[in-house]
Amino acid sequence: MSKSGHRDLQFAMPNQNVHTPPDSPEKATHGRQIPIVNKPDGSGGVPISRPRPENLKPESLAHRRKSSWALHEGNLTIPLSPTSRNTLEVPALQSPDADSSQFMHHLSTSPSTRERRLSRNSFGATLPIPWMPLKHKHSRLHSVSYPEAAEKALKAAEKAAACPTQEDILAAQVQSILADKVAAAKNMAFVFDIDGVLVHGDRLIPEGKRVLAMLNGDNQLGIKIPHIFLTNGSGKPELARTKQLSGILGSEISTEQFIQSHTPMRALAQYYNTVLVVGGEGYRCRDVAEEYGFRDIVVPNDILAWDPSIAPYRVFTEAERASARPRDFSKTNIDAILVFSDSRDYATDMQIIVDLLRSENGRLGTMAKDPESQRIPIYFSQGDLLCPTEHPIPRMSQGAFRIGLEAMYKALTGVELERVVYGKPELATYKYADEVMAAWMDALHGEERVPENVYMIGDNPASDIVGGNMYGWNTCLVRTGVFQGGENDEENPASFGVFANVWEAVTTACRKELGDDFVFKWDEKKVNPVLSNRQAASAVEV
Repeated sequence: MSKSGHRDLQFAMPNQNVHTPPDSPEKATHGRQIPIVNKPDGSGGVPISRPRPENLKPESLAHRRKSSWALHEGNLTIPLSPTSRNTLEVPALQSPDADSSQFMHHLSTSPSTRERRLSRNSFGATLPIPWMPLKHKHSRLHSVSYPEAAEKALKAAEKAAACPTQEDILAAQVQSILADKVAAAKNMAFVFDIDGVLVHGDRLIPEGKRVLAMLNGDNQLGIKIPHIFLTNGSGKPELARTKQLSGILGSEISTEQFIQSHTPMRALAQYYNTVLVVGGEGYRCRDVAEEYGFRDIVVPNDILAWDPSIAPYRVFTEAERASARPRDFSKTNIDAILVFSDSRDYATDMQIIVDLLRSENGRLGTMAKDPESQRIPIYFSQGDLLCPTEHPIPRMSQGAFRIGLEAMYKALTGVELERVVYGKPELATYKYADEVMAAWMDALHGEERVPENVYMIGDNPASDIVGGNMYGWNTCLVRTGVFQGGENDEENPASFGVFANVWEAVTTACRKELGDDFVFKWDEKKVNPVLSNRQAASAVEV
């Protein structure tokens, strides 16, 4: 009996050779090893033979699957047909229970608030984020990459200031009367997750459109209540994504108030020259990296065009080859790996990433003697395990890819993979959100500051809520996305509450800050004496 409690396995070698099929993993003619199970008294056994089904009673088949002679307690057996003479039940050498915990970072699979406080990456490591002093209004952060959009916004603001509309004049009058409510409205802000809160992929969540209209001025004060968008979504340039969302939601969304998971990673362009960018559809993430200022960008297809044998199971088309940018990567050092978005080809992307992580200083075709000291850095834009889409059940996201890569690297090297994760709930993303919020406040109201009362609206407790809680924001959990639980999430409860949808969350927060009498609709008739008199005259005539 072995120390583990399992019976020892011996092998009998028959004299005759057994010819294996040409596609057999052994690919050789050899003597087949037949397991022999020792008897309980420790004496040798006999080779396992196939009992004939006609000699077995139905109840004995079930008994065999539970019998004490099974080699392992977790024996995984192939169902035996009562009428088949062509099956053989062989005891499994390994337990059917997967033992993946040895390959996992503990925090990857249990991101509770308590545990993430101890995370090196969450509130310990220094992650670069973009920052620049305020030089020109409306052109602080994202306008560095989108100067045309910033210039357009600036001209629109100047035109509005020079030629106010009738609604602007009336709103100013109301705001002068209700100064206390105005001050409170400027001292609150909303931070919205997008997928699962405002939209499902390209499909609108109706309450999202209503909320943005109200925050953009369709309210009692006619005032724009500050709000920004903080999403773990990725894979497109910010300008393209904001245009897409503006069309879906019916409200203009500026790049100045918008943060994707990889937006803060633009700061890394100052640190690395040649980078491998992974994820996204086609070459969109290359476009993103170019807009961020990265100088030498490589994508997996470039490597495949150079050497297709790197990914032996990938069918590399001529169209893909024509659009790739191959070079001799045996003479190229890649300085860092940036996973910008969800992988569209796990097998190829993981193979290339693992090759680079085990290489000598990012040189493909080499194997480092000490992979830890020579390992190049790898960054992930976010860590969500699941993401809400048009599908009724949330789909696996970039976090699932990362966990698989961590497990693979640990299995191959025996050491943990050091990696850096941006996106919610990491601190760097929230610091960056403060910068964006202060700049957007300046654009709206001429006050460069972060409002005191910030409300995070999200659907994912493990990213939206845990990050907001740790950063001191009021957190609201909605039931239109990942979270479908009870009264609140047990691991990461929302501090302000759980709501059916984004409208319920936002209006509850507004009533708290602006009073129960706050009206979520702009009514020009109530503040315009001309319209009021006309309405009164019409009532008299009737």
